[in-house]
Amino acid sequence: MDISWWGVAALAAAAALVGFSKTAVSGANTVSLAVFAAVLPARESTGVLLPILIVGDVLAVLTYRRHAHWPTLWRLFPAVAAGVVLGTLFLLWAGDGAVRTSIGAILLLMAGVTVWRRRATRKRAEAAEAAEAEAEATGAGGADSGGAAGASTGRLRARSYGVLGGFTTMVANAGGPVMSLYLLSTGFQKLGFLGTSAWFFLIVNVSKLPFSVGLGLVDGESLLLDAALVLFVIPGALLGRFCVDRIDQRLFERLVIGATVLGGLQLLLR
Repeated sequence: MDISWWGVAALAAAAALVGFSKTAVSGANTVSLAVFAAVLPARESTGVLLPILIVGDVLAVLTYRRHAHWPTLWRLFPAVAAGVVLGTLFLLWAGDGAVRTSIGAILLLMAGVTVWRRRATRKRAEAAEAAEAEAEATGAGGADSGGAAGASTGRLRARSYGVLGGFTTMVANAGGPVMSLYLLSTGFQKLGFLGTSAWFFLIVNVSKLPFSVGLGLVDGESLLLDAALVLFVIPGALLGRFCVDRIDQRLFERLVIGATVLGGLQLLLR
């Protein structure tokens, strides 16, 4: 690959950001995705980025492996597998422009839905607290009639986000924001969020390798470039581990959503 020195520097910074995002602010690597697509041909950039993401996933698993919530993972995997298959079929005919526009639009839509859902959740929580206080004051008891409906909604949400996550991670390595938004919407705190997403993406990204090789996105030339860039993932991951304990939960959530919006805009406007 004929890459200028500024291009190599940009790719190195983007690789470091992958490490940082895997151990601190998941979803921030959408910026890395945009950098790789700017320096390299958009389609080929996904193949170069995939092994770097896997290295970041390994580092994240080593750091947060004890905090994963496996029931959530098992609930997501079937839908994600369907999304990966759909993404592979999409890549067989879609051009770079179609890929960028589709993923950018999905990311912005998911960010908007998550912000709306979190505000609605806060309002419901406030209303429930008020109702509970009123019930205690009057001596009345409350009935829980929404359990079945809540479970059904949870399954639908997991399937929807799972298919979108599988599709976006296959076509553009952009599944991170979608899954980040899903984990935020289900109420994960920081360490559980990072541990669950670490295992999720290690398993999913490794499973994508055969598809990427079959599509010609990962080959000997791309792996040579990866061998040089992977050295920058480690310091990025160490910096992320240092920073994560200094980021409170609310700021953490805002950074994840902000990174998602930024990545979506970069894909749409490029």
